[in-house]
Amino acid sequence: MNAGGLNRLRSILPQLPPSEKKVAQFILENPEKLLNATAGEISQMAGSSSAAVIRLCKSMGVKGYQELKVRVAGDLVKVPEAGYRDIESGETLQGIVQKTLSNSIQSLSDTSELLDYGQIEAAVEVLAKAKTIHCFGIGASSLIAMDAQQKFLRIHKNATAFTDTYLVASLVANAEAEDVLLGISFSGETQEVVRILSLARKRGIKTISLTKYGSSTVAALAEVNLFTSASSEAPLRSAATASRFAQLFIIDVLFMGMATKEFDQTVQYIDHSREAIRFLKESK
Repeated sequence: MNAGGLNRLRSILPQLPPSEKKVAQFILENPEKLLNATAGEISQMAGSSSAAVIRLCKSMGVKGYQELKVRVAGDLVKVPEAGYRDIESGETLQGIVQKTLSNSIQSLSDTSELLDYGQIEAAVEVLAKAKTIHCFGIGASSLIAMDAQQKFLRIHKNATAFTDTYLVASLVANAEAEDVLLGISFSGETQEVVRILSLARKRGIKTISLTKYGSSTVAALAEVNLFTSASSEAPLRSAATASRFAQLFIIDVLFMGMATKEFDQTVQYIDHSREAIRFLKESK
């Protein structure tokens, strides 16, 4: 069953204009009232307009009011989730394990509900045809870029993942038309990623973004947008670990999607990689 309507609303709420925010806030506080109401009725109850309801659906990335209702209905029949929990002073190791596990599962669940399969398919198509994939992120996002690089290399796909912005700029400046830039920034506002994406657009190479759900400068610059959950992080940022898992989850989806396109060849590449690693271990 489709779900994730409430998750999407919570994610984009801070970015919405006042008229849409009124509607979103009302639905979040009274989701059951949405199910049997028309767009006009919801707008009246929220103190907004019917046009604001339609614009809200567009801001959420859903096809229309009916899809919004279906997704919220799916949310209401789901088993209640624990939500994100932060560690406390003197937390036991058992407590840390359970909260870290809970946060990671929550982030993966929230992200799966936000997936736009059209954008995922577009990303897989672009990556599969790429001559070289340039993966770029700063800080924690650089770890995601390196994970993407090692996965793509294992299936014989040229990939880079440098953290030096000047070096990446040089690569992009000399990129070929078949190259692709994968820009990774959880906030979607990391200036180094913004500048590299701007350069890629100027050079005319294809671009893919991986950010938290919602509008951002990075997403606006990319041709294909991939999102992870934008759920609020806890004060000590224990959910930052969970958001990293969500980003890795998206990279895995892209990798598997590419692998299925030429399955036999991909299996052969992976076998060759595995044999090379085994040879190195046995040579010690």
